[in-house]
Amino acid sequence: MKAGIAMVTGATAGIGEATSLALAHLGYDLIICGRRTERLNSFAETLRNKGVEVYAQTLDVRNREDVTAFFANLPERWKAIDVLVNNAGLAAGLNSFADGNLDDWDAMIDTNVKGLLYVSRFAIPIMIERKKGHIINIGSIAGKEIYPNGNVYCGTKHAVDALSKAMRRELAGQKVKVTAIHPGAVETEFSLVRFNGDAEKAAAVYEGFDNLIAEDIAEAITWCITRPLHVNINDLVIMPVAQPAAGVLIKD
Repeated sequence: MKAGIAMVTGATAGIGEATSLALAHLGYDLIICGRRTERLNSFAETLRNKGVEVYAQTLDVRNREDVTAFFANLPERWKAIDVLVNNAGLAAGLNSFADGNLDDWDAMIDTNVKGLLYVSRFAIPIMIERKKGHIINIGSIAGKEIYPNGNVYCGTKHAVDALSKAMRRELAGQKVKVTAIHPGAVETEFSLVRFNGDAEKAAAVYEGFDNLIAEDIAEAITWCITRPLHVNINDLVIMPVAQPAAGVLIKD
């Protein structure tokens, strides 16, 4: 039996990829999108080989015109979105305000805040009309606390936290659930992107402690969306045992 239709942004790696696989296991047909066309198409084929129905489309959530066109061109069969996972996000750089890179700042604000808003703007009316749906916003412990030189990234994730609360208040009467998931240190491509492809520097972030993995977050997401209709998980912070707070890691 089909569970419905789930849309995952940033689906080509890390949490997005793991979540897509977990949702497929639950019986969802999948709308997956991401910026890397080759990886997206390869992943879509992997899912189809598992018997999953997939609509895959290259999408940069930062581009308002592209997001508008994406939803305008969404085939009728795929418009009944039951679950939206706003996963697309990134960190760029780890500089002080005085040394900050303005392009990095724009990339984080455009992806983490504006991208989430653009996609949500088109998905929410669908859910309101159907009087059902569940939005999962992927935040971060950086949206609850700040850490040295996290400045703009922390600011964007605090915005995700605030937007999730605002969505929840607006949509509660429409029978649309909103959950914010706030992971701590998860070993994905996150640090590789943050350090501009420096694999050695990225790997060092996860050395000396047992970090979270993408599947930990995917499992939490599937748990949230499988609660009874009258239950909503508003907010979920998930940390490695070795990370008692943002920016604090107890290493061996």
